[in-house]
Amino acid sequence: MKAQFIRDKQVAASMMHPLRMSILENLREPNSAAGLSRILDMPRQQLNYHLRELEKNELIELVEERRKGNCTERIMRASAKSYLVVLNTAQVDPEEVQDKYSSHYLVSAASRLIQEVAELQTGAHKAKKKLATFSLQTEVRFTDPEKLHAFTEELSRTIAKLAARYHTDDPHARPYQFHVFSHPTLKKQQHEKRSNH
Repeated sequence: MKAQFIRDKQVAASMMHPLRMSILENLREPNSAAGLSRILDMPRQQLNYHLRELEKNELIELVEERRKGNCTERIMRASAKSYLVVLNTAQVDPEEVQDKYSSHYLVSAASRLIQEVAELQTGAHKAKKKLATFSLQTEVRFTDPEKLHAFTEELSRTIAKLAARYHTDDPHARPYQFHVFSHPTLKKQQHEKRSNH
């Protein structure tokens, strides 16, 4: 199972109910309503309502059905390993942010990036095709701001040269966007605190 982008407000609202978050957590492994009822210590009838809502919004999926006497037991599981809610209600345009070195610009640009990749991923999933992407992450230590500035300037020139070398004006060629983001690395204590939440 992969991460799933949640782009619909109704689906996000359905998912954010505390009990439903707990259900999704417990459905990382397939289970039935009866099994979940015992784990969560709640009436099965009440649980079934929330399961129907989660299934309607494609947050859980049917794995199999098992016959138990006169009843049919439905085995469900979460439809993704993790969920990322992507709602840009303000429609923030990074081009409207004047200072491209500000954290506000980075957040705006990253938000747009996630929105576009989420839309592309949805389209690729429906077409049963693989979405070609590329990610590169690294960490560089700088002794002072001047070194950081020199690095970003050289990086910009290098990327501009590569873009000029490989870019084509062929209208049938598939365009790709490349984004370069930089921010201070979280300290170990901050990272551990974030991971525990």
